[in-house]
Amino acid sequence: MIEAAMRAGQLPVLVSLGRHDLELAKAAVDAGAFGLKFHLNAWHRASGTTFGSFAEERGFIEALAKLGKPMLVMSGQETQPSLDELEALADYGVEGWNIYLKHVQPQLLQSRLKPILALDSDSGAADIEAIRAIPGAMVEASIGRFAEYGQPLNDADLARFAEIATQADRPVIAPSQKRFTASDMAGLRAAGIGAVLLGVVVTGLEPDGLTAAVAPIVEAAGLA
Repeated sequence: MIEAAMRAGQLPVLVSLGRHDLELAKAAVDAGAFGLKFHLNAWHRASGTTFGSFAEERGFIEALAKLGKPMLVMSGQETQPSLDELEALADYGVEGWNIYLKHVQPQLLQSRLKPILALDSDSGAADIEAIRAIPGAMVEASIGRFAEYGQPLNDADLARFAEIATQADRPVIAPSQKRFTASDMAGLRAAGIGAVLLGVVVTGLEPDGLTAAVAPIVEAAGLA
């Protein structure tokens, strides 16, 4: 559903959960988020949260699936789920896994989940070509430097997004390493971005703040 919405030009707004809290997820749904992203096997630098293995997080995943929204998983860093665990995630309705290119392991490419490979601030054309070589892969343009997290989106960022979208020639997700606002949606669409992924830089870690931040962006994305 997420890829189809991107290809249809809907600019879906996805929310990356800074912690595994069902009330936080419900707040995203209430704010109109198209889909939700959760994490496994990782320390999340922006939120300071450590996320456990599939077995450790399974109860939350089951609860999240009941909200009925499309889901993505940041599947890990050096540690990744087994093929059986990936297939179980697909059974819960998870549509894709999302990691940096350097963390890809063979079993990930054998699963039913869609590959979404993240670029980083040092990525160049060779990394985009490597992603293009993976059948069906999409791109996350995670190109911000940590020192610039939370700063306003600027014209140079939009130009870089446009360059990536052109080179990738496939759906590109832009994560909110910069502090995306409703007024940024038209520029992101014009740059060729297919979906926006709102993380803790925008949403914070509390339900009320998340709803207040996400709802106007969802509205603007629908008009952009």
